[in-house]
Amino acid sequence: MDYPRYDPASPLTPLSPAELDHLDALLQTLQANGADGVMSLDGVDGYLTALAAGPAALLATLPTAEWLPLVWGGDGPEGNEGATPFQSKRQRKATVVQLLRHLRHVAEELQHPARWEPIFSIAEQGEEEVADASDWCAGFLQAVDLQPSLWDAAWADPALAPLLQLGGGLEGVDTPAVDAKGAPVDLDDAACVDRLSRAVPEGVLRLRALFNAAAPAA
Repeated sequence: MDYPRYDPASPLTPLSPAELDHLDALLQTLQANGADGVMSLDGVDGYLTALAAGPAALLATLPTAEWLPLVWGGDGPEGNEGATPFQSKRQRKATVVQLLRHLRHVAEELQHPARWEPIFSIAEQGEEEVADASDWCAGFLQAVDLQPSLWDAAWADPALAPLLQLGGGLEGVDTPAVDAKGAPVDLDDAACVDRLSRAVPEGVLRLRALFNAAAPAA
């Protein structure tokens, strides 16, 4: 399939809550039907956030076919139609349009940090809400793996440690075993995961500022 290239100047049409729910249900259905490598909705949000916040060269140079199909586990050799998990070309095309719309929305929201809200998994424990950004961070780092050398300058910032810790780390990049307060990172401890998750947005915004400063002037 020939995928449309992402256009950062395209009309801003954020997905509605109902459309996000539909996309979430579709991804879960693809997973349930045995498709390998399908991302969760929060993983997709992290993946697209990395593309929007990271090095400009990612979206500028990578063909859409090299990064978008990874959301559903890939298209197989040469984009083989039979290798995709979708029921029809129409369903795949609709999903592609939704993903590009969401990428455009995320990119816009990152320009207004006060209103940017990443999609993290939230669980209720009594009267408290506990965040888990593990899938989101794993999706983010999957985007980094597309061209990891472009990100080398970012990882010296300790604010990125929670992203690495929750996302499973990156080859060749040290992942601290302790959090910002020096406490051991225990990903089986919901309170630790919640604490790390709530620190992730700050690191992403600092990373975005780093790459914005490095981008050539228009």
